[in-house]
Amino acid sequence: MELKLEVCVDSVQSAIEAQKGGADRVELCGNLIIGGTSPGKALFTQVRKYTDLEIRVLLRPRFGDFCYDEYEFAMMKEDTQMYKELGADGLVTGILLPDGTLNMQQMQELIRIAGSMDTALHRAFDVSWDPFVTLEQAISLGMKTILTSGQRNRAWEGRELLKSLVKESDGRIEIMAGAGISPDIIPELVPYTGVTACHMSGKIVKDSRMEFRRDGVSMGFPGFSEYEIWETSADNIREAAKVLQEF
Repeated sequence: MELKLEVCVDSVQSAIEAQKGGADRVELCGNLIIGGTSPGKALFTQVRKYTDLEIRVLLRPRFGDFCYDEYEFAMMKEDTQMYKELGADGLVTGILLPDGTLNMQQMQELIRIAGSMDTALHRAFDVSWDPFVTLEQAISLGMKTILTSGQRNRAWEGRELLKSLVKESDGRIEIMAGAGISPDIIPELVPYTGVTACHMSGKIVKDSRMEFRRDGVSMGFPGFSEYEIWETSADNIREAAKVLQEF
């Protein structure tokens, strides 16, 4: 059985590192520090230029919940069309109704626009009302993958649900474990749950190249340094890929 390793990246350098490490594909995002948002055209074209990886693109117009108004949905449709024209391999998204179920009408519209691109349901799944209802909804939409931590903060904590989802899905959709995935967790998580794909960032924190530094000024969330760069490490990905290959 072939096990897939997907790496979430939000920079060209991270994508290059993911390829060096042996990733099978990337989920291309913006702003991973807040869980990821839709990336821009320039980031996509540069990653396509400098890597040969399969690229799935995150479609998430903002930080926060997954219940979108008409303006946000219009943005999502326009971005889907753009990514299709750019040649993205897949789309990673999720829209919920206020009751916690998938917004089937809006999801169907995005999938229609996506055309031949494969589609994956992201961790909106993990805040949905009933995981097994959402599983069947995603399958009925023809989606290829569900990215999930088993409705917990980390996949290892959600391993019982992951195991149940693999059993219930019965090969109808790929169940990909994400959140807290590392080379240390994979050898225990994969055989226990039966998941066929893992999703990780493999990031390290690099020090800024800035020599002059203005202390006490924050551009975003308080407590986050402006002089730290989060970047995927090829070594971390290589180690995870090696562990997966052993299966």
